[in-house]
Amino acid sequence: MKRMILAVITLLFTIPVAAQKNLTLEEAVSIALQRNTSLIKVKNSLSTSESQLKSAYGSLIPTLGANAGWSFQRINDAGSTQRDFLGNEVITPPSQIDNRSFSAGLGGSVTLFDGLANIANINQKKNNLRATEYNIEKKKQDVVYEATNFYYLVLNAEELMRVREDNVKYYQKFYETVSERNRLGIVAKADVYTAQVQLGNAELLLIQAQNSYENTISNLLNYLGLDVLEEYKLVSPFGSEEISESDAYLAEYDNINAMVGAALDTRFDFKSQQLLVQSAESGLTMARSGLFPSLSGSYSYSSGASKFDKLFDRKVLNISLSLNFPIFSNWNTENQIQFAEVNLKNAKEDLFALERQVKIEVKQGYLDLTAAKKSLDVASKNVTAAEETRKINQERYNLGSGTILEVLQADRDYTDALRNKINTSFDFYTKRDKLNNSLGKLDYKKFE
Repeated sequence: MKRMILAVITLLFTIPVAAQKNLTLEEAVSIALQRNTSLIKVKNSLSTSESQLKSAYGSLIPTLGANAGWSFQRINDAGSTQRDFLGNEVITPPSQIDNRSFSAGLGGSVTLFDGLANIANINQKKNNLRATEYNIEKKKQDVVYEATNFYYLVLNAEELMRVREDNVKYYQKFYETVSERNRLGIVAKADVYTAQVQLGNAELLLIQAQNSYENTISNLLNYLGLDVLEEYKLVSPFGSEEISESDAYLAEYDNINAMVGAALDTRFDFKSQQLLVQSAESGLTMARSGLFPSLSGSYSYSSGASKFDKLFDRKVLNISLSLNFPIFSNWNTENQIQFAEVNLKNAKEDLFALERQVKIEVKQGYLDLTAAKKSLDVASKNVTAAEETRKINQERYNLGSGTILEVLQADRDYTDALRNKINTSFDFYTKRDKLNNSLGKLDYKKFE
Protein backbone atom coordinates (compact mmCIF):
# COMPACT_ATOMS: atom_id res chain seq x y z
CA MET A 1 0.00 0.00 0.00
CA LYS A 2 2.80 2.38 0.86
CA ARG A 3 4.47 1.60 -2.46
CA MET A 4 1.27 2.45 -4.29
CA ILE A 5 0.90 5.79 -2.48
CA LEU A 6 4.56 6.58 -3.22
CA ALA A 7 4.03 5.76 -6.90
CA VAL A 8 0.99 8.03 -7.08
CA ILE A 9 2.89 10.91 -5.46
CA THR A 10 5.80 10.42 -7.86
CA LEU A 11 3.44 10.43 -10.82
CA LEU A 12 1.82 13.65 -9.67
CA PHE A 13 5.20 15.37 -9.43
CA THR A 14 6.22 14.20 -12.90
CA ILE A 15 3.06 15.50 -14.62
CA PRO A 16 3.85 18.89 -16.20
CA VAL A 17 1.68 21.66 -14.80
CA ALA A 18 1.08 24.68 -17.01
CA ALA A 19 2.19 27.91 -15.40
CA GLN A 20 -0.81 30.10 -14.67
CA LYS A 21 -0.43 33.76 -15.55
CA ASN A 22 -2.13 36.54 -13.64
CA LEU A 23 -4.13 38.97 -15.75
CA THR A 24 -5.36 42.22 -14.21
CA LEU A 25 -8.15 44.37 -15.58
CA GLU A 26 -5.67 47.11 -16.47
CA GLU A 27 -3.53 44.65 -18.42
CA ALA A 28 -6.54 43.23 -20.25
CA VAL A 29 -7.78 46.66 -21.34
CA SER A 30 -4.27 47.72 -22.35
CA ILE A 31 -3.91 44.61 -24.53
CA ALA A 32 -7.30 45.26 -26.10
CA LEU A 33 -6.31 48.83 -26.98
CA GLN A 34 -3.26 47.47 -28.76
CA ARG A 35 -4.83 44.54 -30.61
CA ASN A 36 -8.47 45.37 -31.33
CA THR A 37 -9.00 44.99 -35.07
CA SER A 38 -11.67 47.68 -35.42
CA LEU A 39 -9.53 50.18 -33.54
CA ILE A 40 -6.50 49.37 -35.69
CA LYS A 41 -8.52 49.97 -38.86
CA VAL A 42 -9.76 53.35 -37.61
CA LYS A 43 -6.19 54.31 -36.75
CA ASN A 44 -5.06 53.30 -40.24
CA SER A 45 -7.63 55.63 -41.78
CA LEU A 46 -5.97 58.54 -39.97
CA SER A 47 -3.00 58.50 -42.36
CA THR A 48 -5.42 58.79 -45.30
CA SER A 49 -7.07 61.85 -43.77
CA GLU A 50 -3.67 63.43 -43.13
CA SER A 51 -2.63 62.79 -46.73
CA GLN A 52 -5.85 64.34 -48.03
CA LEU A 53 -5.28 67.49 -45.96
CA LYS A 54 -1.73 67.76 -47.26
CA SER A 55 -3.01 67.42 -50.82
CA ALA A 56 -5.61 70.15 -50.17
CA TYR A 57 -2.89 72.55 -49.05
CA GLY A 58 -0.90 71.57 -52.11
CA SER A 59 -3.63 72.95 -54.39
CA LEU A 60 -2.57 76.46 -53.29
CA ILE A 61 1.04 75.91 -54.35
CA PRO A 62 2.19 76.31 -57.98
CA THR A 63 3.07 73.12 -59.75
CA LEU A 64 6.50 72.60 -61.28
CA GLY A 65 7.66 70.00 -63.74
CA ALA A 66 10.73 69.35 -65.83
CA ASN A 67 10.94 67.76 -69.23
CA ALA A 68 13.67 66.73 -71.63
CA GLY A 69 13.41 65.23 -75.04
CA TRP A 70 15.40 63.80 -77.91
CA SER A 71 14.22 62.71 -81.30
CA PHE A 72 15.79 61.26 -84.40
CA GLN A 73 14.40 61.19 -87.95
CA ARG A 74 15.93 59.69 -91.10
CA ILE A 75 14.52 60.26 -94.59
CA ASN A 76 15.65 57.98 -97.43
CA ASP A 77 14.80 59.12 -101.02
CA ALA A 78 15.38 56.65 -103.85
CA GLY A 79 15.57 59.50 -106.40
CA SER A 80 13.36 60.26 -109.39
CA THR A 81 13.29 61.64 -112.96
CA GLN A 82 10.99 64.53 -113.79
CA ARG A 83 10.57 67.12 -116.56
CA ASP A 84 10.34 70.82 -115.92
CA PHE A 85 7.89 73.14 -117.69
CA LEU A 86 10.28 73.50 -120.65
CA GLY A 87 10.34 69.75 -121.16
CA ASN A 88 13.84 69.25 -119.91
CA GLU A 89 14.54 66.12 -117.97
CA VAL A 90 15.44 66.72 -114.31
CA ILE A 91 17.02 63.89 -112.37
CA THR A 92 16.81 63.81 -108.56
CA PRO A 93 19.54 61.58 -107.21
CA PRO A 94 19.00 59.23 -104.24
CA SER A 95 19.50 60.90 -100.85
CA GLN A 96 19.46 60.28 -97.09
CA ILE A 97 18.72 63.04 -94.59
CA ASP A 98 19.15 62.65 -90.80
CA ASN A 99 17.41 65.06 -88.41
CA ARG A 100 18.09 65.21 -84.70
CA SER A 101 16.52 67.46 -82.08
CA PHE A 102 17.18 68.09 -78.37
CA SER A 103 14.87 69.90 -75.94
CA ALA A 104 14.67 70.72 -72.23
CA GLY A 105 12.39 72.85 -70.16
CA LEU A 106 10.65 73.68 -66.89
CA GLY A 107 7.01 74.60 -66.48
CA GLY A 108 3.93 74.50 -64.35
CA SER A 109 0.67 76.16 -63.47
CA VAL A 110 -1.08 77.82 -60.56
CA THR A 111 -4.72 78.35 -59.69
CA LEU A 112 -5.24 81.98 -58.75
CA PHE A 113 -9.00 81.85 -58.17
CA ASP A 114 -11.47 78.99 -58.40
CA GLY A 115 -14.50 80.34 -56.61
CA LEU A 116 -12.90 79.59 -53.19
CA ALA A 117 -13.12 75.86 -53.86
CA ASN A 118 -9.51 75.31 -52.77
CA ILE A 119 -10.07 77.08 -49.44
CA ALA A 120 -13.27 75.12 -48.84
CA ASN A 121 -11.40 71.92 -49.70
CA ILE A 122 -8.79 72.66 -47.04
CA ASN A 123 -11.49 73.33 -44.43
CA GLN A 124 -13.27 70.13 -45.40
CA LYS A 125 -10.14 68.01 -45.07
CA LYS A 126 -9.32 69.64 -41.72
CA ASN A 127 -12.74 68.74 -40.39
CA ASN A 128 -12.47 65.22 -41.77
CA LEU A 129 -9.10 64.74 -40.09
CA ARG A 130 -10.36 66.00 -36.74
CA ALA A 131 -13.50 63.86 -37.08
CA THR A 132 -11.32 60.80 -37.65
CA GLU A 133 -9.31 61.63 -34.53
CA TYR A 134 -12.54 61.88 -32.53
CA ASN A 135 -13.68 58.54 -33.98
CA ILE A 136 -10.46 56.95 -32.76
CA GLU A 137 -10.98 58.32 -29.26
CA LYS A 138 -14.59 57.12 -29.22
CA LYS A 139 -13.52 53.68 -30.42
CA LYS A 140 -10.95 53.51 -27.64
CA GLN A 141 -13.69 54.19 -25.09
CA ASP A 142 -15.82 51.46 -26.65
CA VAL A 143 -12.90 49.03 -26.45
CA VAL A 144 -12.41 49.87 -22.77
CA TYR A 145 -16.08 49.16 -22.12
CA GLU A 146 -16.13 45.94 -24.14
CA ALA A 147 -12.91 44.56 -22.63
CA THR A 148 -14.12 45.42 -19.13
CA ASN A 149 -17.45 43.73 -19.81
CA PHE A 150 -15.71 40.54 -20.98
CA TYR A 151 -13.54 40.69 -17.85
CA TYR A 152 -16.58 41.05 -15.58
CA LEU A 153 -18.26 38.07 -17.25
CA VAL A 154 -15.28 35.89 -16.37
CA LEU A 155 -15.23 37.11 -12.76
CA ASN A 156 -18.98 36.55 -12.57
CA ALA A 157 -18.65 32.99 -13.88
CA GLU A 158 -15.78 32.35 -11.47
CA GLU A 159 -17.86 33.48 -8.49
CA LEU A 160 -20.76 31.28 -9.60
CA MET A 161 -18.37 28.35 -9.91
CA ARG A 162 -17.21 28.90 -6.33
CA VAL A 163 -20.81 28.83 -5.17
CA ARG A 164 -21.25 25.45 -6.85
CA GLU A 165 -18.01 24.20 -5.31
CA ASP A 166 -19.17 25.21 -1.84
CA ASN A 167 -22.53 23.60 -2.56
CA VAL A 168 -20.83 20.29 -3.42
CA LYS A 169 -18.85 20.45 -0.18
CA TYR A 170 -22.04 21.18 1.74
CA TYR A 171 -23.83 18.15 0.27
CA GLN A 172 -20.82 15.91 0.77
CA LYS A 173 -20.87 16.74 4.46
CA PHE A 174 -24.67 16.51 4.53
CA TYR A 175 -24.57 13.07 2.88
CA GLU A 176 -22.04 11.85 5.41
CA THR A 177 -24.17 13.16 8.27
CA VAL A 178 -27.36 11.57 6.95
CA SER A 179 -25.55 8.26 6.38
CA GLU A 180 -24.28 8.26 9.93
CA ARG A 181 -27.71 9.13 11.32
CA ASN A 182 -29.18 6.28 9.27
CA ARG A 183 -26.59 3.89 10.65
CA LEU A 184 -27.68 4.93 14.13
CA GLY A 185 -31.31 4.35 13.16
CA ILE A 186 -32.33 8.00 13.53
CA VAL A 187 -33.41 8.63 9.93
CA ALA A 188 -34.79 6.41 7.20
CA LYS A 189 -32.76 4.89 4.36
CA ALA A 190 -34.76 7.05 1.92
CA ASP A 191 -33.08 10.14 3.35
CA VAL A 192 -29.68 8.65 2.50
CA TYR A 193 -30.75 8.06 -1.09
CA THR A 194 -32.18 11.58 -1.31
CA ALA A 195 -28.95 13.14 0.00
CA GLN A 196 -26.94 11.00 -2.40
CA VAL A 197 -29.03 12.14 -5.38
CA GLN A 198 -28.72 15.75 -4.29
CA LEU A 199 -24.94 15.37 -4.05
CA GLY A 200 -24.87 14.02 -7.61
CA ASN A 201 -26.96 16.94 -8.85
CA ALA A 202 -24.64 19.40 -7.12
CA GLU A 203 -21.62 17.80 -8.79
CA LEU A 204 -23.34 18.02 -12.18
CA LEU A 205 -24.15 21.69 -11.65
CA LEU A 206 -20.51 22.27 -10.70
CA ILE A 207 -19.36 20.75 -13.98
CA GLN A 208 -21.74 23.02 -15.87
CA ALA A 209 -20.46 26.06 -13.95
CA GLN A 210 -16.87 25.07 -14.75
CA ASN A 211 -17.70 24.78 -18.45
CA SER A 212 -19.39 28.17 -18.39
CA TYR A 213 -16.29 29.66 -16.76
CA GLU A 214 -13.99 28.14 -19.37
CA ASN A 215 -16.20 29.49 -22.16
CA THR A 216 -16.24 33.02 -20.77
CA ILE A 217 -12.48 33.15 -20.26
CA SER A 218 -11.97 31.80 -23.79
CA ASN A 219 -14.18 34.60 -25.12
CA LEU A 220 -12.11 37.14 -23.19
CA LEU A 221 -8.80 35.77 -24.47
CA ASN A 222 -10.14 35.67 -28.01
CA TYR A 223 -11.23 39.32 -27.76
CA LEU A 224 -7.78 40.26 -26.47
CA GLY A 225 -6.06 38.26 -29.20
CA LEU A 226 -4.33 35.96 -26.69
CA ASP A 227 -3.78 32.22 -26.94
CA VAL A 228 -6.89 30.48 -25.57
CA LEU A 229 -4.75 27.46 -24.65
CA GLU A 230 -2.73 29.50 -22.17
CA GLU A 231 -3.77 29.42 -18.52
CA TYR A 232 -4.73 32.81 -17.06
CA LYS A 233 -5.91 33.75 -13.60
CA LEU A 234 -7.95 36.94 -13.45
CA VAL A 235 -7.29 39.34 -10.58
CA SER A 236 -10.43 40.98 -9.23
CA PRO A 237 -10.18 44.79 -9.37
CA PHE A 238 -12.56 45.14 -6.43
CA GLY A 239 -10.38 43.53 -3.79
CA SER A 240 -12.31 43.29 -0.51
CA GLU A 241 -14.72 46.03 -1.60
CA GLU A 242 -18.33 45.29 -0.71
CA ILE A 243 -20.23 45.63 -3.95
CA SER A 244 -23.51 46.35 -2.21
CA GLU A 245 -22.07 49.61 -0.93
CA SER A 246 -22.91 51.31 -4.21
CA ASP A 247 -24.71 54.45 -3.11
CA ALA A 248 -21.56 56.48 -3.73
CA TYR A 249 -21.68 55.60 -7.42
CA LEU A 250 -25.22 56.92 -7.77
CA ALA A 251 -24.51 60.24 -6.08
CA GLU A 252 -22.99 61.74 -9.23
CA TYR A 253 -25.91 60.62 -11.41
CA ASP A 254 -28.72 62.75 -10.03
CA ASN A 255 -29.76 65.03 -12.89
CA ILE A 256 -30.59 63.56 -16.28
CA ASN A 257 -30.72 66.93 -18.06
CA ALA A 258 -27.29 67.84 -16.74
CA MET A 259 -25.96 64.43 -17.75
CA VAL A 260 -27.34 64.82 -21.28
CA GLY A 261 -25.76 68.26 -21.59
CA ALA A 262 -22.44 66.92 -20.37
CA ALA A 263 -22.64 63.99 -22.77
CA LEU A 264 -23.27 66.27 -25.76
CA ASP A 265 -20.24 68.34 -24.75
CA THR A 266 -18.03 65.33 -24.08
CA ARG A 267 -18.88 62.49 -26.44
CA PHE A 268 -16.38 62.16 -29.23
CA ASP A 269 -18.84 60.67 -31.72
CA PHE A 270 -21.12 63.71 -31.33
CA LYS A 271 -18.17 66.06 -31.86
CA SER A 272 -17.18 64.03 -34.91
CA GLN A 273 -20.66 64.32 -36.41
CA GLN A 274 -20.66 68.09 -35.84
CA LEU A 275 -17.43 68.31 -37.83
CA LEU A 276 -18.94 66.18 -40.58
CA VAL A 277 -21.76 68.74 -40.88
CA GLN A 278 -19.15 71.48 -41.30
CA SER A 279 -17.37 69.29 -43.83
CA ALA A 280 -20.60 68.94 -45.81
CA GLU A 281 -21.00 72.74 -45.76
CA SER A 282 -17.52 73.05 -47.24
CA GLY A 283 -18.53 70.52 -49.89
CA LEU A 284 -21.48 72.76 -50.84
CA THR A 285 -19.12 75.72 -51.17
CA MET A 286 -16.90 73.64 -53.45
CA ALA A 287 -19.87 72.68 -55.61
CA ARG A 288 -21.05 76.30 -55.90
CA SER A 289 -17.59 77.41 -57.01
CA GLY A 290 -18.50 76.10 -60.46
CA LEU A 291 -20.78 79.13 -60.87
CA PHE A 292 -17.89 81.60 -60.61
CA PRO A 293 -15.11 82.49 -63.08
CA SER A 294 -11.76 80.85 -62.60
CA LEU A 295 -8.34 82.36 -63.11
CA SER A 296 -5.22 80.29 -63.62
CA GLY A 297 -1.69 80.94 -64.74
CA SER A 298 0.91 78.87 -66.53
CA TYR A 299 4.62 79.33 -67.08
CA SER A 300 7.42 77.56 -68.88
CA TYR A 301 11.08 78.01 -69.66
CA SER A 302 12.44 75.84 -72.46
CA SER A 303 15.13 75.45 -75.04
CA GLY A 304 15.61 73.34 -78.18
CA ALA A 305 18.31 72.70 -80.78
CA SER A 306 19.36 70.22 -83.44
CA LYS A 307 22.70 69.67 -81.72
CA PHE A 308 23.25 68.89 -78.09
CA ASP A 309 26.04 71.44 -77.64
CA LYS A 310 23.70 74.15 -79.00
CA LEU A 311 20.83 73.17 -76.67
CA PHE A 312 20.84 76.34 -74.58
CA ASP A 313 21.63 78.81 -77.38
CA ARG A 314 17.91 79.45 -77.96
CA LYS A 315 15.76 79.98 -74.85
CA VAL A 316 12.01 80.52 -74.66
CA LEU A 317 10.18 81.98 -71.61
CA ASN A 318 6.40 81.76 -71.63
CA ILE A 319 3.98 83.19 -69.06
CA SER A 320 0.23 83.20 -69.57
CA LEU A 321 -2.99 83.87 -67.70
CA SER A 322 -6.30 82.19 -68.43
CA LEU A 323 -9.68 83.54 -67.31
CA ASN A 324 -12.62 81.18 -67.81
CA PHE A 325 -16.30 82.10 -67.47
CA PRO A 326 -18.80 79.25 -66.96
CA ILE A 327 -21.76 79.76 -69.30
CA PHE A 328 -23.25 76.29 -69.73
CA SER A 329 -21.92 73.08 -68.18
CA ASN A 330 -24.59 70.67 -69.35
CA TRP A 331 -26.16 71.04 -65.87
CA ASN A 332 -23.14 69.34 -64.27
CA THR A 333 -22.62 72.21 -61.85
CA GLU A 334 -26.28 72.19 -60.84
CA ASN A 335 -26.06 68.44 -60.29
CA GLN A 336 -23.00 68.83 -58.06
CA ILE A 337 -24.74 71.56 -56.04
CA GLN A 338 -27.82 69.41 -55.60
CA PHE A 339 -25.69 66.46 -54.52
CA ALA A 340 -23.80 68.62 -52.00
CA GLU A 341 -27.05 70.03 -50.57
CA VAL A 342 -28.42 66.53 -50.04
CA ASN A 343 -25.17 65.51 -48.30
CA LEU A 344 -25.48 68.51 -46.00
CA LYS A 345 -29.09 67.72 -45.16
CA ASN A 346 -28.21 64.10 -44.45
CA ALA A 347 -25.28 65.10 -42.25
CA LYS A 348 -27.53 67.41 -40.22
CA GLU A 349 -30.15 64.69 -39.94
CA ASP A 350 -27.49 62.25 -38.70
CA LEU A 351 -26.49 64.84 -36.10
CA PHE A 352 -30.09 65.24 -34.91
CA ALA A 353 -30.52 61.44 -34.81
CA LEU A 354 -27.30 61.04 -32.81
CA GLU A 355 -28.44 63.72 -30.37
CA ARG A 356 -31.68 61.82 -29.81
CA GLN A 357 -29.73 58.58 -29.43
CA VAL A 358 -27.44 60.17 -26.82
CA LYS A 359 -30.47 61.29 -24.81
CA ILE A 360 -31.97 57.80 -25.00
CA GLU A 361 -28.72 56.12 -23.98
CA VAL A 362 -28.18 58.46 -21.03
CA LYS A 363 -31.76 58.20 -19.78
CA GLN A 364 -31.94 54.44 -20.25
CA GLY A 365 -28.49 54.00 -18.74
CA TYR A 366 -29.51 55.98 -15.66
CA LEU A 367 -32.73 53.98 -15.25
CA ASP A 368 -30.86 50.69 -15.71
CA LEU A 369 -28.24 51.68 -13.15
CA THR A 370 -30.89 52.71 -10.64
CA ALA A 371 -32.76 49.44 -11.17
CA ALA A 372 -29.51 47.48 -10.84
CA LYS A 373 -28.83 49.21 -7.52
CA LYS A 374 -32.28 48.32 -6.19
CA SER A 375 -31.91 44.73 -7.39
CA LEU A 376 -28.55 44.50 -5.66
CA ASP A 377 -30.00 45.74 -2.37
CA VAL A 378 -32.83 43.21 -2.55
CA ALA A 379 -30.44 40.39 -3.50
CA SER A 380 -28.22 41.15 -0.50
CA LYS A 381 -31.18 40.99 1.87
CA ASN A 382 -32.38 37.77 0.28
CA VAL A 383 -29.01 36.12 0.89
CA THR A 384 -29.17 36.99 4.59
CA ALA A 385 -32.73 35.71 4.91
CA ALA A 386 -32.07 32.52 2.90
CA GLU A 387 -28.96 31.74 4.91
CA GLU A 388 -30.85 32.08 8.17
CA THR A 389 -33.70 29.90 6.86
CA ARG A 390 -31.25 27.20 5.84
CA LYS A 391 -29.70 27.18 9.30
CA ILE A 392 -33.11 26.87 10.93
CA ASN A 393 -34.21 24.01 8.70
CA GLN A 394 -30.90 22.24 9.19
CA GLU A 395 -31.23 22.47 12.97
CA ARG A 396 -34.85 21.30 12.86
CA TYR A 397 -33.83 18.30 10.77
CA ASN A 398 -31.00 17.49 13.15
CA LEU A 399 -33.47 17.62 16.04
CA GLY A 400 -35.90 15.36 14.18
CA SER A 401 -38.67 17.97 13.83
CA GLY A 402 -38.04 18.76 10.18
CA THR A 403 -37.88 16.83 6.93
CA ILE A 404 -35.02 16.42 4.53
CA LEU A 405 -37.09 18.02 1.77
CA GLU A 406 -37.30 21.23 3.81
CA VAL A 407 -33.51 21.20 4.19
CA LEU A 408 -32.97 20.67 0.47
CA GLN A 409 -35.44 23.40 -0.49
CA ALA A 410 -33.85 25.84 1.94
CA ASP A 411 -30.42 25.09 0.50
CA ARG A 412 -31.67 25.58 -3.06
CA ASP A 413 -33.16 28.92 -2.05
CA TYR A 414 -29.89 29.95 -0.41
CA THR A 415 -27.83 28.91 -3.44
CA ASP A 416 -30.16 30.76 -5.80
CA ALA A 417 -29.97 33.85 -3.60
CA LEU A 418 -26.17 33.72 -3.65
CA ARG A 419 -26.08 33.32 -7.43
CA ASN A 420 -28.58 36.14 -7.88
CA LYS A 421 -26.51 38.45 -5.69
CA ILE A 422 -23.37 37.69 -7.70
CA ASN A 423 -25.19 38.31 -10.98
CA THR A 424 -26.74 41.55 -9.79
CA SER A 425 -23.40 42.73 -8.36
CA PHE A 426 -21.58 42.44 -11.67
CA ASP A 427 -24.65 43.69 -13.50
CA PHE A 428 -24.43 46.87 -11.43
CA TYR A 429 -20.82 47.44 -12.46
CA THR A 430 -21.63 46.71 -16.10
CA LYS A 431 -24.53 49.17 -16.05
CA ARG A 432 -22.31 51.77 -14.39
CA ASP A 433 -19.62 51.45 -17.07
CA LYS A 434 -22.25 51.50 -19.80
CA LEU A 435 -23.66 54.77 -18.47
CA ASN A 436 -20.16 56.24 -18.19
CA ASN A 437 -19.55 55.26 -21.81
CA SER A 438 -22.83 56.91 -22.81
CA LEU A 439 -21.65 60.05 -21.03
CA GLY A 440 -18.26 59.89 -22.75
CA LYS A 441 -16.51 59.61 -19.39
CA LEU A 442 -14.59 56.35 -19.79
CA ASP A 443 -10.91 57.18 -19.44
CA TYR A 444 -8.80 55.16 -21.86
CA LYS A 445 -5.56 57.12 -21.46
CA LYS A 446 -4.63 55.46 -18.18
CA PHE A 447 -4.55 52.09 -19.98
CA GLU A 448 -2.31 53.16 -22.89
